Amino acid sequence: MEILLKELKTVLKEEQILQNEPMDRHTTFRVGGPADLYLLPTEAQLKEVMNILSSGQMHVTVIGNGSNLLVGDKGIRGAVIEIGKQLSGVTAEGECVKAKAGALLSQAAQTAYRHGLSGMEFAAGIPGSIGGAMVMNAGAYGGEMKDIVDYVKVLSSDGTVLTLTNEQMEFSYRSSRITKRDDIVLEAAFRLKKAEPESIFRTMEDLKEKRREKQPLEYPSAGSTFKRPEGYFAGKLIMDAGLSGFSVGRAEVSEKHCGFVINRGGATASDILSVIRHIQEVVKEKSGVDLQTEVKILGEF
Repeated sequence: MEILLKELKTVLKEEQILQNEPMDRHTTFRVGGPADLYLLPTEAQLKEVMNILSSGQMHVTVIGNGSNLLVGDKGIRGAVIEIGKQLSGVTAEGECVKAKAGALLSQAAQTAYRHGLSGMEFAAGIPGSIGGAMVMNAGAYGGEMKDIVDYVKVLSSDGTVLTLTNEQMEFSYRSSRITKRDDIVLEAAFRLKKAEPESIFRTMEDLKEKRREKQPLEYPSAGSTFKRPEGYFAGKLIMDAGLSGFSVGRAEVSEKHCGFVINRGGATASDILSVIRHIQEVVKEKSGVDLQTEVKILGEF
């Protein structure tokens, strides 16, 4: 580790290298034990950092805003690379918005609105980053990234920067080419349409109000815990299974929206995982449906 740290310090500043960093600071569930190394490289530093970690045979986990992660109480071994504020620029030109991978979806949607560009309204309330949205083809209220993405720039596992078209991204429901490879998203561009800013604003406000009414936004969570099973809605299956309000420790199935597992304050990652596993078992028993997690489960429990 000391040799690896010495090499990393030739590329990164002291404040960009954190040791034993608690992951509860970096996930919207507000749980998770320490990462051995937590690195905050810029885009210019990323390739060299990856080379150093690869040479040192260090396992690497890349994260964005941590809004779709459940990290175990014992933490993550190896290095966690955050693609965050240091890669977060957003620009608009013509009918295109370009956003770096660390920018928040809400930031990109606000930029589109200010420039009178419609198409990103559905993304305004999704708490994830652009990079994470590309990985999982994030969506809400009938819109998905695949509907608006023009191209995505990635750093491939062999160190080359690739520009991938929408088709090459292989978008599908909560999946993309990135879920099958070790590419790291650097930037995305979105094809949008001119519209009256007032109309865009009204749509964004309407969707915001729907979220407030239907989702437990007052508690830490990772949004929808499960993927939508074909022909069903996860929240209804969970409610029909009698699991509304089911809890382990301080982790609970939200009574406001059964598709959300929430941290009522002081929950552990193990509590949350126990609730998730119980939901899967009971729903399978009651309805025969296998619920798959939308939340990505990482680290040691």
